[in-house]
Amino acid sequence: MRLKDKVAIVTGGAQGLGEALSYRLAEEGCYVTIADINYEKANEVADAITKKYGREIMAIKTDVTNEDDVRNMVEKTVEKYGKLDIMLSNAGILIAHDITEFPLEDWKRVIDINLTGYFLCAREAAKVMVKQKSGVIIQINSKSGKKGSFRNCAYAASKFGGIGLTQSIALDLAPYGVRVVAVCPGDLLDSPLWKDSLYEQYSKKWGISKEEVRERYLGQVPLGRSCTYNDVANVVVFLASDEASYITGDAINVTGGVEMR
Repeated sequence: MRLKDKVAIVTGGAQGLGEALSYRLAEEGCYVTIADINYEKANEVADAITKKYGREIMAIKTDVTNEDDVRNMVEKTVEKYGKLDIMLSNAGILIAHDITEFPLEDWKRVIDINLTGYFLCAREAAKVMVKQKSGVIIQINSKSGKKGSFRNCAYAASKFGGIGLTQSIALDLAPYGVRVVAVCPGDLLDSPLWKDSLYEQYSKKWGISKEEVRERYLGQVPLGRSCTYNDVANVVVFLASDEASYITGDAINVTGGVEMR
């Protein structure tokens, strides 16, 4: 239990990677607030984790683009657990279009959730952590935050912006002993995001089958396999722990060698 009795918030924690990270943080000893716009699913996950680990987990309905929601998420967590050690900003979306066809409303939605949502979560967490003189803010970023993404400009822009935000607020918060880091996963090819959305989107865009889309992405990975939730969770746990106390402002790749800078 490397994070015994730490208190964490996981945004977008009701499904996919966020759900997996919520389970892992609880396994490592955290009290967790699962924040998600889908409260019903978040509550189901919270109940399941509570039963599995005997550790009370809280669910809060949160739209990360809404200031009041984000403020309430942090306040309710501190009220319940007395502190906030880990803010894990995981909520995000991906909408892909060619630049000549990109609707403004889709662009704004991606930026609002992926970048502005991260900003709001970091800001509200920082208010608590500065007073504590401790804590870590972790953004789930992407390999698309390091290199442009084909027909995926809004997502890449939001993630490049996230790394700039991470570096900037790391400088702001370093005097208070608060660390800020980003994790850049590779393609989670077996995740709901890919299975329920991206394979279909890219298949239509490129005029190839979903199986061919998967093989195209796997072919880019030097280590020859998809990124997994556990790969990401291992790095998140390390960065949230005292073992990473000298790491701040970095964006750590978990890409199987696809991205090396």
